[in-house]
Amino acid sequence: MNLFHLRPYRRKTRVWPHNRSALMTRVTTAPHRFSLRVHYEDTDLSGFVYHANYLKFIERARSDWVLGLGVDQNCLKEQGLVFAVRKLEADFLAPARLEDRLTVETRLIDKTPARLVLAQDIVRGEERLFEAKVTLVCMSLSGRPRRLPKPLRAEDLG
Repeated sequence: MNLFHLRPYRRKTRVWPHNRSALMTRVTTAPHRFSLRVHYEDTDLSGFVYHANYLKFIERARSDWVLGLGVDQNCLKEQGLVFAVRKLEADFLAPARLEDRLTVETRLIDKTPARLVLAQDIVRGEERLFEAKVTLVCMSLSGRPRRLPKPLRAEDLG
């Protein structure tokens, strides 16, 4: 089962997915950072980011984190595996506003053979606006629990 891209994942540095050990160590020793700007469509009548959009922001960051690990989610799905959010704890600390530049920081804090637990924070500069603890599970397309793909069970992942 080949879950990795055949081309390099391009970010600030070029890392080939077959070098999983170096890639996973890089991603998990420091938070993965995903930058975004708040657009008009993200806000409500008050001009603050609508609460549900924080969940969209952290979802995009998780997708980028997984891609950064070299895992191709389309290939996973072809193999009958998908990720689902099992549990989410969220704390809204301060509002984001139109045109704010935000960063979503994602860190792996725990894992089991079938589950990953991530801490995800949204910050504006040094100010923490939102904190979440997200439990992801791996499952079959029919909704049955499955073990994480081997690259995500690696010891150096977390």
